[in-house]
Amino acid sequence: MKDKATSFDIAHMAGVSQSTVSRALRNSPLVSIETRNKIKEIAKQLNYKVDKNASNLRQQQSKTIALLLFEDPTSDDSKINPFFLTMLGSITRASADAGYDLLISFQQFSNDWHADFEDTHKADGIILLGYGDFVNYQDKIDKLVQQSTHFVRWGAINDTSPGITIGGDNYNGGRMLTEHLLALGHQRFVFIGGANSSCPEFLDRFNGFKDALCHAGVLDTNQTAHHWDAISTETSGYNVGKALIESGEQFDAIVCASDMIAVGVMSALQEADIRVPDDVAVVGYDNIPLSKFTSPPLTTIRQNTQLAGRYLVDALVKLINKQPAENISIPGELVTRRSCGSTATPNITEEQEHLLEEDLT
Repeated sequence: MKDKATSFDIAHMAGVSQSTVSRALRNSPLVSIETRNKIKEIAKQLNYKVDKNASNLRQQQSKTIALLLFEDPTSDDSKINPFFLTMLGSITRASADAGYDLLISFQQFSNDWHADFEDTHKADGIILLGYGDFVNYQDKIDKLVQQSTHFVRWGAINDTSPGITIGGDNYNGGRMLTEHLLALGHQRFVFIGGANSSCPEFLDRFNGFKDALCHAGVLDTNQTAHHWDAISTETSGYNVGKALIESGEQFDAIVCASDMIAVGVMSALQEADIRVPDDVAVVGYDNIPLSKFTSPPLTTIRQNTQLAGRYLVDALVKLINKQPAENISIPGELVTRRSCGSTATPNITEEQEHLLEEDLT
C-alpha cells in the first residue's frame, strides 16, 4: 500500500523547499500568489491533507520568548553592543518572572529570520535588540506584521514604526548633556555620531543637542550644528577624533552619541596631548560599565536597563495574550563624572549611581 503524500512530495513536484510548501498552505504572504496556487493544485492532485492535530500542536504556546540580537561591529569578537549586554540580565529575569524561557539568537540582515520564525514556532514572540541600520531590516519587520507575529523592539519611538517600541528618551538625553556643558561655560561644541534616518536614536540625541544650543543662543536656528559622523565603536570614535583634531576646527566640548564613540575620541585627544577635561570636555551616552573606568571617568546618560528589560517583556506578554500594549519612552538620567570637569548636578552623581545600582540588584 502506497504511503500517503507528504509536504516533501509536493515540494519535489513544485520545485520548491518544504518550508515554502508549509507557508503556501497557510496562505503566507511570504509566498507569491502564483506559487501558492501552484502548490495548492499539486496538493489537490495528490489528495494531500493537512494534519490538523499537528497543526494545532504548532499553534499552542511554547512559553518561550525569542531574543534576537543583530550583530554589531565591535572591537572584540562578541559582536554585541555593550549597552545591550547590560539589558540581557533584566530581560532574562523578567522572562522568568512571567513564566517564559528565553531563547537568545544572533541574526544577520541577510538571513530570512522572519520566515524561519513563522515556520518553526520556536517561540511565542520576539524581542528585537540592536542598533544598526534600521532601514536595512524594515521590510522584514513589515513581514512580521503581515504574519501577525508578536514582537516588540528596543529603539527610537516614532509614528512610522510598526509594532510596539520601548525606547529611551533620546531627545531629552541629548539636551541634558548639552545643557550641563553650557552651564559649565562651554561655547564651542561638536557632536560626533550618526545623525540620519538610519540611526534614529542618534538623530534624536543630535536634535536635543542642537535645540539646547539654539535655546542658549550659542547656535542660530539658521546655522548648522558642528557634526561629525561615526558609528558606535571605539575605533570609529578614535578615527573621527583624529580627523577632527587634524581639521583645525576649534572646540571646547564634544558630545558623543554613545559611550563607545566617546572612549575612542578621548584616546585620540590624549594621543594629541589635548587634556580632558582641562582643554576639552567630553560626554557620552548609555552609561556602559566601561564609562566609570575611562581616564578620566566619563560623564554620560544612564539608560535604565532594568526598566527597559521589564517593559519589553511585559509588552510582549500582553501581545501574546491578545491584550493591548503601548509604546513606552524611558527617561534618561545624567551621570556626571570628571570628563567634563565638574560633578555638580541636580540629577545623579557617581555615589548616587552606586546606591541606585545596589537597590536595583
